[in-house]
Amino acid sequence: MNDTTDSNDAGDDWASAMTEQADSEQAAAPADFQNLQPDARGGGMDGPIDMILDIPVTVSVEIGRSKINIRNLLKLNQGSVVELDRLAGEPMDVIVNGTLIAHGEVVVVNEKFGVRLTDVISATERVKKLK
Repeated sequence: MNDTTDSNDAGDDWASAMTEQADSEQAAAPADFQNLQPDARGGGMDGPIDMILDIPVTVSVEIGRSKINIRNLLKLNQGSVVELDRLAGEPMDVIVNGTLIAHGEVVVVNEKFGVRLTDVISATERVKKLK
């Protein structure tokens, strides 16, 4: 089997996972966001949100944090272990442009990591944290 076939198979697995997720999200969309769903003709979104859909954002996943002093930081080398503030099995934080938006668990598809969202922070809660 060549590398091209392997990468296409990996893409197909991710594509099917994303399609399955999109189908479940569309069925479970809150009433407030029904008007933001793609229209039945297969076109774009209706309304002013269409203007911002192509703006790139940075998504990061945080598995934990640790505070250490500079003395210990300088002693780190290959093979060192840094203790994090999370327990094994706890959900990861999914952060977009520095704002916590969800918690999730790590998944592996064809040797590539991904994150399955298990809890999405509501927009109301995110706005409360800004104040």
